[in-house]
Amino acid sequence: MPDISLPDGKILTFLKSVDGFQLAEKISKSLVKKACIMSVDGELKDLNYQIKKNSSVKIFTLDDQEGLDVLRHDTAHILAMAVQELFPKTQVTIGPVIEDGFYYDFSRKEPFTEDDLKKIEKKMMEIVDKDLKTVKKIFNRKEAIDHFKKIGELYKAEIIESIPSNEELSVYYHGKWHDLCKGPHLPSTGKIGKAFKLTKVSGAYWRGDSKNEMLQRIYGTCWANQKDLAAYLNRLEEAEKRDHRKLGKEMDLFHFREESPGSVFWHPKGWNLFLKLVDYMRTKQKKAGYQEINTPELLDKSIWETSGHWEKFGEHMFTSTTPDEKVFAIKPMNCPGCVQVFNQGLKSYRDLPLRMSEFGKVHRYEPSGALHGLLRVRAFTQDDAHIFCTQEQITKECLSVTNLILEIYKDLGFTNVILKYSDRPEKRVGDDKVWDKSETALLEAIKASKLEYTINKGEGAFYGPKIEFVLRDAIGRDWQCGTLQVDLNLPSRLGATYVEKDGSKENPVMLHRALFGSLERFIGILIEHYAGKLPLWLSPLQAVVLPISQDFDDYAKKVFKEFTKADITCEVDLKNHKLNYKIREHSLAKVPLLFICGKKEEENKTVTIRKLGSEKQETVSLKQAIKNISIQNKAPLN
Repeated sequence: MPDISLPDGKILTFLKSVDGFQLAEKISKSLVKKACIMSVDGELKDLNYQIKKNSSVKIFTLDDQEGLDVLRHDTAHILAMAVQELFPKTQVTIGPVIEDGFYYDFSRKEPFTEDDLKKIEKKMMEIVDKDLKTVKKIFNRKEAIDHFKKIGELYKAEIIESIPSNEELSVYYHGKWHDLCKGPHLPSTGKIGKAFKLTKVSGAYWRGDSKNEMLQRIYGTCWANQKDLAAYLNRLEEAEKRDHRKLGKEMDLFHFREESPGSVFWHPKGWNLFLKLVDYMRTKQKKAGYQEINTPELLDKSIWETSGHWEKFGEHMFTSTTPDEKVFAIKPMNCPGCVQVFNQGLKSYRDLPLRMSEFGKVHRYEPSGALHGLLRVRAFTQDDAHIFCTQEQITKECLSVTNLILEIYKDLGFTNVILKYSDRPEKRVGDDKVWDKSETALLEAIKASKLEYTINKGEGAFYGPKIEFVLRDAIGRDWQCGTLQVDLNLPSRLGATYVEKDGSKENPVMLHRALFGSLERFIGILIEHYAGKLPLWLSPLQAVVLPISQDFDDYAKKVFKEFTKADITCEVDLKNHKLNYKIREHSLAKVPLLFICGKKEEENKTVTIRKLGSEKQETVSLKQAIKNISIQNKAPLN
């Protein structure tokens, strides 16, 4: 006779065991149709799971993320089912849910084509229409391995062998087709609906190891209804238009080469944008009390072993052995070097908090297949800072950092920011008492900020808990950028101390702080957020002077000279092309302002201004144009 506690506090009593369908019907007739899965004492279950004891239960629909995730998981199964019906010799491997959709990895000799995706989608629709019942069966280990080997699913057999012996092995059947899976799943294939679409095919190594077979990964997206699917596909289309790699080429900002994968070759205009961001950050940080430092890119292996980075990140570090057999590593992060600066000279409690910033170039190995323009690189510049403070100063300093980060994001056009708090990971350094102090201090700071936050269990850095600052861009995509981490471990590991009031030596708290995270990545995000149409003060090339014909080249040069004197980044286009061609060319390159010079302009000492994205033109005196543009050309530093 189980008592079922609902999220609203209501308790329902049943005379015998009850499943999710019966519970949903008891709560509401409409809920039965909408129900997808349920949680029983915090564990997700199928709706046909029998609840035999007193439990806390919540039923999820497609309005909940849990419901949407199970919908996508089912759709991944149906994708695999459709592939094997169409291409019988294909082996299936894994098919998880990802943000906005799912993927499934397949072992098949022939590559999937765009036409194949259309056929697979059609077959998936047919499977949905059949409304096949979903049934869960439990296998013992030997039985499961033998079964999957017998039907030629060698990858599944390998997966089973890697599952801990104390874990239950469940197999889900959709009709006769089945897959090794923990679940939960929807009651039948008909519940999936048809608001899904296969989006692309890519390569993926089995278990992410380049030594293993290259598989084919089919990606898809799935939504609660056709309206949500259409909105997502529109976002994808818009994202393609905003792709920073495409815009970077059109704007002549940067390029990449195979000889140095994951490293940016900045062109003059792109480097100008990079330096503008750095200058802006320097000014903001100086006002906030930061001192800028610079530390070596190459450090002896021993420092990384002492700091704990070698054990945690060693496989992602680039190393070099010198003729005298010393091993050096190119730094993957700036913090150990910063501690060495702190350690020079005696520090007192009166010196704290001590804020040190660094635009440090770091290198981390990323698999070639993971590299993605500016968004995923091997060499990048961190806008790092490390704050050395006492435990009593943690909350105040964390609040100060949070306010600075939000202020900078607002200046750059990002007002929708989400905070995520991550506590201790399974693999970490330091004892639990130190972690208790770190986590408590950071949580107090978050709560004091009065901002909404979510908790990511076990996702902290290996040396301390952290806050992640997630930006939402113009088309609704989320980007994790800034971080703030409380570290009570690294200072003691690297011998950082200060003298307390009573003369004793104490280890300072170290706050790790990045605002953009990676300048390269943030520039990619900025380009896509603004679709290349950056604010005037950030634009790498702010204006181009266009003479109507060669007769007005001399006046155009004078205009160019005057704007350059006023610190407006400007070029003059003297190419022998028609004016309309030049306008199209520079508009494609996202130049904010075009100054057109002809007979009237020369006679009246004026310019005709054409703004990016507008057909309208305005003619003003050269003096007034410089004044107006100079006002707009100021970084928001107040």
